[in-house]
Amino acid sequence: MNSLDWAVLIGYFGVMVAIGVWSHKRVDNVSDFFTAGGKMPWWLSGISHHMSGYSAVMFTGYAGIAYTYGVTSFITWSFPIALGIAIGSKLFAPRINRLRSRLHVASPLEYLKNRYNLPTQQALAWSGMLLKIVDVGAKWAAIATLLSVFTGISLNQGILITGAITAVYCTIGGLWADALTELGQFVIQLLAGVAMFVAVVLKLNDKNIGFLGAWDEPALHGHGKPLVGPYGTVFLLAFLFIKLFEYNGGMLNQAQRYMATGSAHQAERSARLSALLWLVWPVVLFFPMWMSPLLVTAQKPDGSDSYALMTEQLLPHGLLGLVIVGFFSHTMAMCSSDANAIAAVFTRDVAPVLSARARGWNERSGLIAARVTTVVFLGLSMAVATQVDSPTLKDIITVVIKWVAGLMGPIAIPMMLGLLRPFRRSGPTAALTSWAAGLLAFWLVNYPVNWNVDGGVPLQYQVSIPLAVSLVLYVLVGYLKPEDTPERLAIIEKVNTDGDAVAAVPVAATAGDDIVGSPKQAL
Repeated sequence: MNSLDWAVLIGYFGVMVAIGVWSHKRVDNVSDFFTAGGKMPWWLSGISHHMSGYSAVMFTGYAGIAYTYGVTSFITWSFPIALGIAIGSKLFAPRINRLRSRLHVASPLEYLKNRYNLPTQQALAWSGMLLKIVDVGAKWAAIATLLSVFTGISLNQGILITGAITAVYCTIGGLWADALTELGQFVIQLLAGVAMFVAVVLKLNDKNIGFLGAWDEPALHGHGKPLVGPYGTVFLLAFLFIKLFEYNGGMLNQAQRYMATGSAHQAERSARLSALLWLVWPVVLFFPMWMSPLLVTAQKPDGSDSYALMTEQLLPHGLLGLVIVGFFSHTMAMCSSDANAIAAVFTRDVAPVLSARARGWNERSGLIAARVTTVVFLGLSMAVATQVDSPTLKDIITVVIKWVAGLMGPIAIPMMLGLLRPFRRSGPTAALTSWAAGLLAFWLVNYPVNWNVDGGVPLQYQVSIPLAVSLVLYVLVGYLKPEDTPERLAIIEKVNTDGDAVAAVPVAATAGDDIVGSPKQAL
């Protein structure tokens, strides 16, 4: 990097902070901070939903998969995400929007107190927060790894720089700042991605390698096969199953994008736009990675540094800075949205249980708590990021694929399926059983069983078995022990219908058990 690249990078950081300051004017209460007050246009929500699913892991971990195996990086990653979101546009997006518009909640988990009970809500909230700390920690480590390649600064310094800048704008401006910065980041990503695509095509031409003829080169032997190595049919189906839940709200931050739109119909349109972007745009981003074995020799065994090495060699200064900014935009988009989601879960779901004072927060106190929680979450995730390469967490891609995908299912199953009428018989017993058994299955498959199987348990089973166990038990326990009370059925009907046709949710049985949507909890 030279002074021009640094100017582009510093200018980008400055614009992100400026957007946060401008967004501050649109945040008057916790509803504005966490769900944009339900005033976000569907197209902005869709772009934000799309961008919040990326991170620099794509340019490190998935770049390594593309370098080693080729097009399977798209077939087994962004394609199932696109398909999962398309399915969820009908199945989940409208219902999640009604959590805000009909139940008047600001956290995706807030409705669980009345859909199940308080212990279920707290179990999912605490496990979700802890998982997100690890997940975001991996993202910080990924962007810091790239920054170290380009600038030579240490991993911890890179984590501190990116985390601090993100903390400023997302803490000041809430979800509005997240969405607006993600819109800007999408534009930057578009320019950087096209620049890199063109640079690779020109370099291939210099080597007398045609656009399509590249696949016949010995270095790309087998790279055109859609399913290779550990990424086979079982992995693809498992990943589709996982992403159906994860990218439609199971990881919380995407759920907020649906909640932020003005209506259930707009949430559906938002999801469709995000699905379309996931289907088309990653092809442009992945093409240079597929061609990377023809242009560079990775220094790391997993090939995770291949994309960074390629950008250094192919792009002139200025454009290099733009691509580096693109790396940052991915990670900062996802991490800021995660921070906002977890702040919503803590201030709306956890803090009121831990503290009587929190139950009496007014708008100003609640907003201050939301901002403080955002900063604390980012600080904890940055601390975890410094340990990503430790023996416990191993490397970046292991954390993202195995830990996050494997542990997300037990949390997402009760949250997501609890919205749907066919699962109305499943109550708190089914939810807690499926959650606990799913976490136990993850530990057994990934550690004791993995240690005793020759060659270890295949990755697709490591990540899919916990979710499958949770799903089966959630349905089975609900059938054997139905807990579909009138109060719980009323909650389900409210998120499955628009308008005022459904009777009001029954009043809570005791004075201390507030029903979601009551005046006390309404925003």
